[in-house]
Amino acid sequence: MSREGSPSQPRRFAPLSLTEKAQEADTRSKLKGVVFDVDGTLCEPQNYMFGQMRAALGIEKPTDILDHIYTLPEAEQEAAMEKIRDIERNAMKVQKPQVGLVELMDYLDSRGIRKGICTRNFDTPVSHLLTTFLPSHTFEPIITRDFRPPKPSPAGILHIAKQWNLTLPPSSESPDEVPGDASHLIMVGDSIDDMTAGHLAGAATVLLANEANRDVADHQHTDLVVRRLDELIQVLEEGFEGQIGRGDENPDTRGQVEGVLKGNIRDRT
Repeated sequence: MSREGSPSQPRRFAPLSLTEKAQEADTRSKLKGVVFDVDGTLCEPQNYMFGQMRAALGIEKPTDILDHIYTLPEAEQEAAMEKIRDIERNAMKVQKPQVGLVELMDYLDSRGIRKGICTRNFDTPVSHLLTTFLPSHTFEPIITRDFRPPKPSPAGILHIAKQWNLTLPPSSESPDEVPGDASHLIMVGDSIDDMTAGHLAGAATVLLANEANRDVADHQHTDLVVRRLDELIQVLEEGFEGQIGRGDENPDTRGQVEGVLKGNIRDRT
């Protein structure tokens, strides 16, 4: 369900440290799942790929790589896709896991929180990362490039919500369509596409900060900023509270992300 056009409310989830019964009784929402991006989120950023992809396709910023391919004549699309897949295959050989990756996944499993993936990558690098760094962890469903429309559309996240049986009642306009409900989910990523997709789906959003995404921390679609994945453990244990809709007067979000990158603060609350 989209939040676009509705008053923004701060996203709050009950502490996972509470018992199941206490979470149900808490006035805050109960967290039911976390959706992750891949490149720059589960593994360290490999942003150099995007320059290589644009060079291979003969395009420049700000043209979106996938949008460009989908506008090509159908007979040319597969060859263009293969050019960028080849770049991704080479990059996956030097993937490095994000700091705190295994610790966060172990924690989510211990709390019974489902995990899914929504990425614009194709499936081979995703499978490589999971089998190499997270062989004992399950992510289901996994939304990759084959799913359309891609992020920043909220469609992939809403599809995951529906697969997890998190749904809304059908609307009178579409009585046969049961829409997904992402209001009990968190989207974790490192790009504006991740934040926008999560926000429009109705999920809370967490930005994994790095040197290249400082501007995204200021964006109205970003609920929370962390500098390493395992910092989310304490956030979720104590109760998630997002920034959007809190009514803070002129919050210094740029200063906050600078602090995150320097390790001086944990989050934006």
